[in-house]
Amino acid sequence: MTKLNKKHLLVSGLASLLVLSACGGETNEEVDSSAEADTSSDSQVLNVQVDVEVASMDPQIATDGTSFEVIANTIDGLYQVDADGNPIPALAETTDKSEDGLTYTFKIREDAEWTNGEPVTAQDFVYSWRRLANPETGSEYGYIMGIAGLENANEVLAGEKAPEELGVTALDEKTLEVKLANPVPYFESLMSFISFYPLNEEFMNEVGDQYGTSPDTLLANGAFEITSYEPAATTIQLEKNESYYDAESIELEGMKYQVIKDSQQAMLSYQNGDLDLVTLAGEQVDLFKDDPEFVNTQAGYLWYISPNTLVEGLENENLRKALAMSFDKEQIAETVLKDGSSAADYVIPEGLATGPDGKDFRETADTYLAYDPEAATEAFEVAKEETGQDTFTFGLLVEDTESAINVSQVLKSQIEDTLDGVTIEIEQMPKKTRLDRMKQGDYDLGLTRWGPDYADPMTYLDLWVTDGSNNDGSWSNEEYDEIVFSAIDGDLSLDTEARWEALKEAEAIIMDEAGVLPVYQKGNAVMMQDNVSGVDFHAVGLSRVYKNVVKE
Repeated sequence: MTKLNKKHLLVSGLASLLVLSACGGETNEEVDSSAEADTSSDSQVLNVQVDVEVASMDPQIATDGTSFEVIANTIDGLYQVDADGNPIPALAETTDKSEDGLTYTFKIREDAEWTNGEPVTAQDFVYSWRRLANPETGSEYGYIMGIAGLENANEVLAGEKAPEELGVTALDEKTLEVKLANPVPYFESLMSFISFYPLNEEFMNEVGDQYGTSPDTLLANGAFEITSYEPAATTIQLEKNESYYDAESIELEGMKYQVIKDSQQAMLSYQNGDLDLVTLAGEQVDLFKDDPEFVNTQAGYLWYISPNTLVEGLENENLRKALAMSFDKEQIAETVLKDGSSAADYVIPEGLATGPDGKDFRETADTYLAYDPEAATEAFEVAKEETGQDTFTFGLLVEDTESAINVSQVLKSQIEDTLDGVTIEIEQMPKKTRLDRMKQGDYDLGLTRWGPDYADPMTYLDLWVTDGSNNDGSWSNEEYDEIVFSAIDGDLSLDTEARWEALKEAEAIIMDEAGVLPVYQKGNAVMMQDNVSGVDFHAVGLSRVYKNVVKE
């Protein structure tokens, strides 16, 4: 895992304001009233801008980074991560691991409780984990139970065994026993991931399918509790949870999330003092990169185009290759995004995981599908012969954030310029709608992303197994499947070095067939007020953690 550098910043202000005003920024009066907040000098409320709405507050249903971030402010799991991204105990007061690595016994903290006064118990984990693995729940992250190696997980997920047969048991109120089918070296890291968070079964039965639709239908056991929220809300308010077991170390009195999709509007709110943390986009990065409040970090997020291989034309490997090589990724990263993003000629990001040789995965793996207009044209000519078509029109689904729109416009322009006969029609929509359309297979091309849930290449490679819940484009390759499943719980899982080399082979297979078309690895460029410190930025799992924030 890459250790990210984080600057604790000094003053900025008038100079930045003048620069933005000189570039035609909007007037203060044009800023949406939703950006207003209590930001007086003695306020201990952290005001954070995000550019997409929370999709779900249900830890077993949520799949996106914004939802994960808000949920993690309110619920603790067995583990959390420290500033360097290493797993550390949270609700797990003690952890005992058997010599063979197949049995974990966790003691739940005696002082952990829900905001309704009920204790956090081992049964809360049993309930939520069975719920995650139960096919009836329809969780897109259900498969992660198999990744974690839980006994009978794959059989439960397939509906072949009952959820009660999952390898998790409450030995008593505060003792949780977990049995694995095979050793998983990153198991404790997975225990900090949101899908493994507990839920109170009695409360869930009371609220039913209304869970997470209002503050009254949410419970917290973490550092904060939600006081204002509704689905698709543009403002979410949180207050410090005084019953939190570690409340004494939480200095913030609360947090306020504000959904502002326009980057200029967001920056004006920041300069007015209404926001403490704001994400920069495009030209803003150049304007503010020398400001002492500027923070740039590498992220593990991979942005890629998912081709729907069930759509006529996109079943053709050469056409997919032609599309993949027809656009200039470096130009997109360096002149459109300008936020530290880098061109991606791969699906396993840089800085994700280190192998048994002590080297980053990318250091000893090849690169694929680089921008090559000549090779793209040649592949396109072959595709036309194979399909019997000379012209193709494809819709490109993109979410309505500024960066995604800007990137999609460049993709359209360059693909159409390179491949004479291809037309790209951009379909712009809210992120949730894009995700729903892609899950239903109702699309041609989708500009999408994936963020790593744990520090291993499998967090990406298992996305594209045949009939996988995240394999929206329905790409399929038998050899690829065999490698991935063996690396999860087969022979390869028992041989660290052979597993590592096989994962490189799996990446080569999907890249050689252009099962997905990588575009860029995300960088994060943000502005953070100089009186704020302690925000932890991570490339894996939660991208931002606020538990240790101090606002002076």
